[in-house]
Amino acid sequence: MKYNDLQVEKNTRPTRRGRGISAGLGKTAGRGTKGQKSRTGHHKMAAGFMGGQRAIMQAIPKLKGFKSMHDKAEVVYTDRLNELTGNIDNFVLADKNLISTPYVKVKVITRGELTAKIALETQFASKTAIEAIEKAGGSFKKVAVPMKPARKAEK
Repeated sequence: MKYNDLQVEKNTRPTRRGRGISAGLGKTAGRGTKGQKSRTGHHKMAAGFMGGQRAIMQAIPKLKGFKSMHDKAEVVYTDRLNELTGNIDNFVLADKNLISTPYVKVKVITRGELTAKIALETQFASKTAIEAIEKAGGSFKKVAVPMKPARKAEK
């Protein structure tokens, strides 16, 4: 028989703290001497509590305003659409580097003059942009933002 072959069971009885000096964990029972953390119930303090002094979250300055959790729409101007023809959606705009990625909100805004006949399918367009598209013989259709493909589908 070897030492590593021995079958030793773990002592399932928990150690009893604070039961006298002869118990091995008596007197202060491993909590040190005095102070808030040596008392019972010290683990119930709120997160960020700093022992009675002002908490760090109260001490640091706060920024004014707020940051919106909604993504802003990327802007495309009507004069940039003159280069394109046919059906135009987020994927076509992304291919022509007019927007960063096809999976963002797009808003078309009037600037310059639109002469190309296009069928635009984006999320937003200003009233004057829609009028300019229809005046050039095109159409506008409001569609949802395309969903990103799942990672499992790519593999």
